[in-house]
Amino acid sequence: MSMNRVRLDRSIGDCRGFTLIEILVVITIIGVLTMLLLAAVQASREAARRAQCQNNLKQLALAMINHESAMRFYPSGGWGYRWVGDPNRGSGRRQPGGWAFVILPYLERRDLFEQALDIHDPSELRWCLAQVNAVVVPTFYCPSRRAAELYPILQSPAHYPYNLDLLENAVKIDYAANAGDFLLDVGAGPVSIAQGDHPAYPWPDYPATGVCFLRSEISIDHVLDGTSNTYLVGEKNIPRLHYDTGDWRGDDQSAYVGDDYDTIRWANASLLPLNDVEAENDDARFGGPHPGVVQMAFCDGSVRPIDLSIDALVHQQQANRKDGQVNNTVRSNGN
Repeated sequence: MSMNRVRLDRSIGDCRGFTLIEILVVITIIGVLTMLLLAAVQASREAARRAQCQNNLKQLALAMINHESAMRFYPSGGWGYRWVGDPNRGSGRRQPGGWAFVILPYLERRDLFEQALDIHDPSELRWCLAQVNAVVVPTFYCPSRRAAELYPILQSPAHYPYNLDLLENAVKIDYAANAGDFLLDVGAGPVSIAQGDHPAYPWPDYPATGVCFLRSEISIDHVLDGTSNTYLVGEKNIPRLHYDTGDWRGDDQSAYVGDDYDTIRWANASLLPLNDVEAENDDARFGGPHPGVVQMAFCDGSVRPIDLSIDALVHQQQANRKDGQVNNTVRSNGN
């Protein structure tokens, strides 16, 4: 009897719990594994968002290429930041709005493009165009940057479009067309359709080297350096603080505005692509939210990630459609 009791006492004495240090070690390991898992999940989500952004650029590039096939020129850049697209003005030099409006029929949104067609009463047209500018087009938005919804536009009499009723929020776009390596701020444009149509109106005359810019009508034959060597459209750089404010010059108007920083960007040795950061930076350059790269569509329809460390001269040459300089060393395979 006593022998059994001794054995029982010893077995009970041998049982012990975890020490505090052991518990802390286990908690630390679990924490590290959780952080690794969260990082993997975030990386997977970003990869999916980046793929969706790439698909958006593919659709935009194909729409611009199909426009060129139908009209014999790529979409025009429009008249200036105080004009939005008008379906009654067709395409090319007569169209005051920008390229994003003109390609709507090629994005399977002909209904939206034609919503104000054959409306010529100025008041009714302004109202109807306001309705068009208040419809979200998901293809215009990079999912890594912001949700596809309406965002504020600048409420300033000096910036409000001439042919649009007052709007607080409008469709935006996270992509910009390539205007080349020579930057020119063309301003607001003419004050009326009649003034813009008049042969004596002094439109700026500058050596644009891109594919889409003020009143452009660039055909595929003008892309002398080859369609696979020339930027067509890409992600535009926006400071993170201004994703939803509507008060930054590069994102303060509708997606359908004419030639402006909202829809047009340039590339040269002084305008290298940048990732979005909190602080304000240059509103004339390409860039985006994807770490280390900016995604660009070329005139052949391919979409390629461009490393932010790209050689400045190469970046400039790929924006210039006719400089005779072709660089293949920095390119990766497109889709």
